[in-house]
Amino acid sequence: MTHATPRPDTLPTIRPNHFDPPPRLLHWARQTPIRLLTYADGHQGWLATDPAVIRAILTHPHFSNRPEHLHLPVDPYSTQRRRQHRPGFFLQADPPEHTRYRRRLIGHFTVRRMKALRPRIEAITTSHLDAMCHHGPPADLVPAYALPIPSLVICELLGVPYTDRARFQRDSRTLLSLASTPQQADAALDDLTAYLRDLTHHKHTHPADDLITDMTRDADLTHEEITNISVLLLVAGHETTANMIALGTFALLANPAQLATVRDDPAATHTAVEELLRYLTIVHLGPVRAATRDTDIDGHHITAGQCVTLALAAANRDPRHLPDPDTLDVTRPPTGHLAFGHGIHQCLGQHLARTELAVAYPALLRRLPTLRLAVPPRSIPIRAHTAIYGVDHLPVTWEGTTG
Repeated sequence: MTHATPRPDTLPTIRPNHFDPPPRLLHWARQTPIRLLTYADGHQGWLATDPAVIRAILTHPHFSNRPEHLHLPVDPYSTQRRRQHRPGFFLQADPPEHTRYRRRLIGHFTVRRMKALRPRIEAITTSHLDAMCHHGPPADLVPAYALPIPSLVICELLGVPYTDRARFQRDSRTLLSLASTPQQADAALDDLTAYLRDLTHHKHTHPADDLITDMTRDADLTHEEITNISVLLLVAGHETTANMIALGTFALLANPAQLATVRDDPAATHTAVEELLRYLTIVHLGPVRAATRDTDIDGHHITAGQCVTLALAAANRDPRHLPDPDTLDVTRPPTGHLAFGHGIHQCLGQHLARTELAVAYPALLRRLPTLRLAVPPRSIPIRAHTAIYGVDHLPVTWEGTTG
């Protein structure tokens, strides 16, 4: 008797609950740590949902992150140009090229550097809370608070004029949106690249105290490499944290007891940040790795050229590794989550993001202790068709302030 080969599934992306991964994804994760997956262009690859399997792939020397090797699970419009290798774009590089860039940057994002930066982050946060209080309720928390704080911080770090934020925020959203056509995405990338190329040349002749200037002093980096590094840092440096501030606040407003703990107990700030990162896992559609040679992972044979999509959100909800994973518990001891990835590509700016979140959540909740949603939860627009999950708007209101 013969058995038909099971038909590979396609990646589920819709989250019926604002904060939980797609139910079908969680169901699959409970069944097997790795399974067949059909990609948007018809490629037959794999989906990994188990934390140990994902860590093994992210540290395995025979899995590549270079764009020319990758198929994407839900984007059939990846043009050849978008998949071309870009010097300096270290997120899509393998060693030794990736190592070369990473070593030049990591000193700018250490825990020590972020501690020194914290007073400035606190000042930026306070100024936006002052503006919200002066304006009065209601407010949209995304443009009033969640988006400007990380945008201004990364601008100051890089040396990007904050007055140009409308341009780079627009281009960033277009690049991350799965609804963008190839032409729209290419145009956004071209615009952002041209902007940062001009800024890099300006910094070369008009140096300042910022990261782009520091890179122009490195004789081993070309202007093209500096430009592409800057594109990556600018986009990632504001989009991810902005969505975590907004979505994390939304999750706390939906869980009043958890909100009260964050607001009232300073000792809970660290665990609350780690728990919200785990619980929400805003990296929505990946990452993806391609096998460069035949490799066995957890008893499954992955042939050279096949891609594996790594479902970080499912891994962070694995009940075999974490008790009651679908419950938000801001007092939960840190679990070693995968929200920032793992291995050589673990998020370069993770210490910056943690610092921004550790300032933003309690400052907001203590300044506005009666903060609540201004609309029913189901009417909050979710960013489901994008590489970074979050909310487009978060209407809130309050009575009275402190401080």
